[in-house]
Order: sequence, then structure tokens, then C-alpha cells
Amino acid sequence: MAQDSTRAGELDDSDIGRLVYDWNSKKYRGRVVLNRSFELHDETLRDGIQNPSVVDPDIEDKLEILHMLNDIGVDTVDVGLPGAGERAFGDVLRLCREIVDQKLAIRPTCAGRTLVGDIQPMVEVSQRAGIEVEVMTFIGSSPIRGLAEDWSVELIRKHSVEAIAFAVKEGLPVNYVTEDTTRSRPDVLWELFRAVIDHGAARLTLCDTVGHVTPDGVKNLVQFTRNLIDASGEPVGIDWHGHNDRGLAVVNSIWALEFGADRTHGTILGIGERVGNASLDQIMVNLKLLGELGERNLEKLAPLCSKVAEATQFPIPINYPVFGEDAFRTGTGVHAAAIIKALEKGDAFLADRVYSGVPAGEFGREQEICIGPMSGLSNVRYWCRKRDIEPTDTLAKAILTEAKRSKRLMTDEEVLAVVNAAPE
Repeated sequence: MAQDSTRAGELDDSDIGRLVYDWNSKKYRGRVVLNRSFELHDETLRDGIQNPSVVDPDIEDKLEILHMLNDIGVDTVDVGLPGAGERAFGDVLRLCREIVDQKLAIRPTCAGRTLVGDIQPMVEVSQRAGIEVEVMTFIGSSPIRGLAEDWSVELIRKHSVEAIAFAVKEGLPVNYVTEDTTRSRPDVLWELFRAVIDHGAARLTLCDTVGHVTPDGVKNLVQFTRNLIDASGEPVGIDWHGHNDRGLAVVNSIWALEFGADRTHGTILGIGERVGNASLDQIMVNLKLLGELGERNLEKLAPLCSKVAEATQFPIPINYPVFGEDAFRTGTGVHAAAIIKALEKGDAFLADRVYSGVPAGEFGREQEICIGPMSGLSNVRYWCRKRDIEPTDTLAKAILTEAKRSKRLMTDEEVLAVVNAAPE
């Protein structure tokens, strides 16, 4: 088969369709296309810090994370549960004041149960900070949760309506959050959603609280909700909030946006209850690669992930997509050779894609070639030249000989030890 005739060094994004055959866009469903505007909502500072293994960050760390979320174009952020205690209230108020004082574009939301006592602190924060705070008031709606709590549908409806009516009276926008929506009966959801819409709810959040749903379930639930809203005639938004118990949270979030959700939630690094929430950083990466993220610049996403890991004392897994240490590292000779050949052609675009489905440069990273037992001389020569070390034949062979004795990649210190021991 004839190869593409484009010369190296002349490639850009317009060439990718000829260089990479995209099976993801063929037959079945076709390319993912989001035909309307959508928003991204961050839950790192609320749902994220409910993870049993993380540390609730200090306020200075929270402020830095807030600014970084704003810089990458996240639309809204849950700044916490102000009704959870004195420290929680103080942090929420400080974050809201920071948004006002620094004129940040990101908008604040607060979470609480469908109880007036949980919403009253949100009203106080809004008034003291001088900013509108979206009330995200939640209650379980599934039969299994009702059985465990001894809740009837009538009781759930009563609490929901009372809480929403109070928030609306205080002049705040209300987002009605049904926990465990993905295991709730359609007749119950219909009754609850119609009731809260009638009492002024501006948004409905569909929650996959225990990570139960599959993409088909996402489609069915979102379209059911969209049809109900259309029938009501009210301009109510739909949010999607997913957890990752089945490993489907990211793809479910993208399906939700495709099939009618207006906003999707996530946390940085996917931290959250049990195995965590949908990873907002992974959602953004995939939307960027799908061409659906607009002008948002994600080069600051890597520093944000590092900051969240540091502030919550939650190390980034070494194999974490895009932002883990191994995301763009290789010590395999064949892989490294292809990357090096592309670089030698003067084509950074090609080098960043020939052995990577994610171009590192678009996310503030770079391809990294290491030396190990599966490496070849090209790895060694590249490694040396990257560090301004002349890879003579004798030196390159000495390093490779040492690498072949190892059971893992050599550290920089181990390679330098061979370099320093080599004769002048």
C-alpha cells in the first residue's frame, strides 16, 4: 500500500485524518458531536474530599486550586457544605469572597441536604460574600435508599419542596439533586421532578451515586428527563454527576452531554467516595481530543493535577492517563526508535503522536525516552544527547550492557554512574 507523501516537518492538526485512521468514528454511532453549549462543574473541594483516604486541604491550597480551575475554563465549582461546621462555613465564605474580590469567571455552588437548616448557611454565605450561590440540595430517590431510610415518596417530595421553596424565596438558584437517580423508578422521578420544577428548581442533577449505570442507561435517563422538562415548558437545565465504581464514569459523562445534559460534574484525579467520581481532567482531555472543548487551554491541567495530589495527600497513580509519571515514558526500543526517527525528521507533531493516542504537548507534557532491558542503542543515544552528553560507541554500548542486566528501567543516577565511570 502506498504511504502518505506528506513530508516530515510540514505536519499539523489538519493532517491527522490521513495519518491516523479513526475507527471510533465508523458505523454504529458515528463521531461524538455535542450540538449545543455545555458547562463543566468541579466537585473536588466537596465530593472529592469525601474520599476516605484524602486530606481536606488548607484554605490557602483551596484558594490556589480555585484559581487553577478558573484558569482552565471550568464553569462552576462546588465550594463545600457550609452547614457541615464552623471550619467548612469559613472555607466556603473565603472561597466565595475570593471569586468576588479577584473577579474570577468561575461561579460558586454549595451542597446540602433538602433541609432548611442546611440551606440557611448558603443564604448567609451569599449575602456576606455578595455573590449568587447556586444551591445544590440533595436527597435519595431510589427504592433501595427509601427502604434503608424508611422514606416514603410523599416524605421525599415534602422535604424537597420545602427546601426548594425556601431557597427560591431567598433569591438563590436551586439545583435539585436526586441521589441514586440511576436506580430510581421513572414514576417516582416524574413525580419529584414535576413537583420541584413547579416550585422553582432551575436545574436537575441526575446522580449515578454508586456507579451503577452503563452508557445505554445514561442515554435512557437523560432523554427521559429532557422529555419531562420539555413537557413542563420550563427552562430547566440538566446536570450529570457520575461515580466510577464500574470504571465507566468518564465515558458516561460524555454520553450524558451528547444526549441532552447541559453540564457534567467531576473531580480532579477522580477523587471521591469509594473508588471516586468521574475524573474531570479525563473528561476535559477526551472532549479536547474530540474537538468539543472550544478555546479552553489545558496546558495548566497537569499543574492542577499535581496541586490537588499535593494538597489532598493523594498521590497520582504512576499509570494514570495523561498525568501519571508513566503516561509518556517508554524504555522499549521499537517504540523509542519510532519517536526518535520522527524527531530526527524535525517533526515534533509526528513524534508526539506516532506512539501516543494522546499528544503530550497539548497537555503540558512531553514524550520521555528511558533506558532499560528492552531498550536499543537509539534509546541510549537519545538519552545522552538530551543531556548534552556525547554518546560515543564505547559509552553507548557500556550503558546498554548495564541496562540489559537490569530488571527495570535505569534511573538517571544509574545511567550517569556508567557515564562517569567511562574512560575519557
